[in-house]
Amino acid sequence: MQAGNILHRRGLLNDEQLQQSIKADTSGVLQAAVSLGYIDEQKALEALADEVGLEYVDLRTRDIDLEALKDFPQKLIYRNSLFPIGFSDDSIVVATSDPLDLYPLDEASAATGRNIVPVVAQKEEIARLMNRHLGVGSETIEGMMAAKGESEVELLEQLETDGSELSEMAQEASVVRLVNEILLEAIQSRTSDVHIESQGSGLVVRFRIDGILHTQPTPPEINRFQAAIISRLKIMAHLNIAEKRLPQDGRIKLRVHGREVDIRLSVIPMIHGEGLVMRILDKASMVFELQSLGMSREIYDRFSKIIQLPHGIVLVTGPTGSGKTTTLYSSLLQIRSPETKIITTEDPVEYQLDGINQIQVHPKIGLTFAASLRSILRHDPDVVLVGEIRDLETAENAIQASLTGHLVFSTLHTNDASSAFTRMGDMGVEPFLVAGTVEGVMAQRLLRRLCPHCKEPVEPSKADLPPDFPHDRFNGETLYQPVGCRECRGFGYSGRMGIYELLVTNDAIRQLAQDRASSWNIRREAVNNGMRTLRMDAFDKVIAGHTSVDELLRVTKGDVQ
Repeated sequence: MQAGNILHRRGLLNDEQLQQSIKADTSGVLQAAVSLGYIDEQKALEALADEVGLEYVDLRTRDIDLEALKDFPQKLIYRNSLFPIGFSDDSIVVATSDPLDLYPLDEASAATGRNIVPVVAQKEEIARLMNRHLGVGSETIEGMMAAKGESEVELLEQLETDGSELSEMAQEASVVRLVNEILLEAIQSRTSDVHIESQGSGLVVRFRIDGILHTQPTPPEINRFQAAIISRLKIMAHLNIAEKRLPQDGRIKLRVHGREVDIRLSVIPMIHGEGLVMRILDKASMVFELQSLGMSREIYDRFSKIIQLPHGIVLVTGPTGSGKTTTLYSSLLQIRSPETKIITTEDPVEYQLDGINQIQVHPKIGLTFAASLRSILRHDPDVVLVGEIRDLETAENAIQASLTGHLVFSTLHTNDASSAFTRMGDMGVEPFLVAGTVEGVMAQRLLRRLCPHCKEPVEPSKADLPPDFPHDRFNGETLYQPVGCRECRGFGYSGRMGIYELLVTNDAIRQLAQDRASSWNIRREAVNNGMRTLRMDAFDKVIAGHTSVDELLRVTKGDVQ
């Protein structure tokens, strides 16, 4: 109530906002006002700090002296959201998110035998310091098991256990909360994949964020819970926790802060124990709009025409994790209409799309891509999506579908667009069938976007740029490099965008494909016909200031002249 009055008196909350914040008070009027969108947390904390004569600090830019952590009771850190950040003479400088609550500071002074100099910082930043320097899940491992309010992670399916000792251990409140904290941290940090690896030194947790793996600090004590953590995740995915010799795959459905999240879990036995990888599919964060994927206007216009053809095959190629599914889903949603029947066969169905009929393949019972595609054609579709062309049978069925008047979308794992023709030939498909049915091939990769809040201009010398840098198109535009700030969690990049290589099939390309020409010859003909390569598109993104030269070099290789 006191914080609310201060914010009201300083004009940061009006009468109605103050009353609504008091009514919604779950963890304090300040946090309620922030969650309701009435006030920015930083401005509110700056006002409270000024009111009581304390300094407000930005922990993203403040140097942290980890010596201050020694002999500082961890239970005070977790219980009161305090974090020691350094020294001032003989006193310990401690960050707090509640400058009006002096009791925890007095308790810290008594426990350490030193004077405490409080400074004010955002609660989320203090939590990040705790995860970074004490390890994700360390609060649980320290024994702070008592739930605080409603759980932030809610399972959407009933769990079944076998009553074994390992099963009971995995269901203990401490283990449940520890696993929830790992999942919550991953979702909040925009992680696409969580890797939990059993190594000789113990359990290692790594998050893949924007395509790059980052090792998460964890306290050494987490190794004692290794078996329980793995068993808990297997139970959540409805897998057999007693089976430790064979790979297993499962799915977890969660609700996190009101958002539905699907997690695909893969378990593989390793030398030092089972290794887990979780692919996080956050439905609420996905927007399937072709125009928002980073295509240039020229590529977007040409691709939009291809996906509206009455029949033929449209292929999207690239390695795992290059955004192929997003491009295909966005394409389907763009051409979706009440007059068009669209059926997909996928492994797995990653996102459920309204107005589109989706089939989950089950190879173990014979429902393969090829088998499902044969049945799909009896359902009178206009457009068919085949998750991936993996073998000759699937390729032949896809070609047959296109020859009978259907538009077929699918994916291939190739390095560039021109290699799609030779790859299908390698599968055993007759070249004249490939030449006659493939209307276009889109190759793609994902580049990390520079954080707009901290990117800084750079003037590289000619020697710093790759040999194939397009100096003829570079007219003095500013190039940028990553820095790292609070908004991007210190990475220098935030989010990703696509780079694209669209090969539109013409008569010359069809003739080369029918003659079993090499992918290099097909590529040269396509470039002569106006195709822009992945490397060219990436250079455009660098020159436009969207990404850095280092990122371009990480993802693409120079074009063969």
